[in-house]
Amino acid sequence: MRNLVYTGFMSLDGVVDSPGGGPSEEHRSGGWVFKDLEFVPEAWSLKGEELADTTALMFGRRSYEAFAPVWPGSEDHADYKELPKYVVSTSLSDDALVDGWGPTTILRSTEDVAALKESEGGAIFIHGSAELARRLSDAGLIDQYNLLVFPVLLGAGKSLFGRADRDKHMLSLRESESYPNGILKLVYDVKR
Repeated sequence: MRNLVYTGFMSLDGVVDSPGGGPSEEHRSGGWVFKDLEFVPEAWSLKGEELADTTALMFGRRSYEAFAPVWPGSEDHADYKELPKYVVSTSLSDDALVDGWGPTTILRSTEDVAALKESEGGAIFIHGSAELARRLSDAGLIDQYNLLVFPVLLGAGKSLFGRADRDKHMLSLRESESYPNGILKLVYDVKR
């Protein structure tokens, strides 16, 4: 069975929307990860650590459409280039997939994601894709959260976690660290 890991940048009030800013990110505080905060290199070590565990990437349609034109040519994301990618979408067509960015498969449902998790292979990491992460969390399919929590309150934007009345999901803290600039690294396993 494969683990499904959500990795992302989150504000203290739970917003994951527009952390890097840019043309596809319209949040009024877009770019909040890189603004008004001292750069502390060790706070970013989680991103490097994840590379060793990543065997595939998963995106929702909107995140795929935002990352696919940029990541294939990005030196920062070169290690991801040939990894298999999965896009969960009911509307994305095969001809919309980007060439030269490793094998890409479109999954049409939560059930398709559950079947993929049952297959052989290593961890699949979800980047961005807040709406997808909420759906998969509500379906009990996320196994781990790798979060860098930033000392900022944004007040608006997409949240990683839904507000639906559902069964409680207990988490077990695997690893944590705090950095002088206020960033917290939190790695949680979902208890089953």
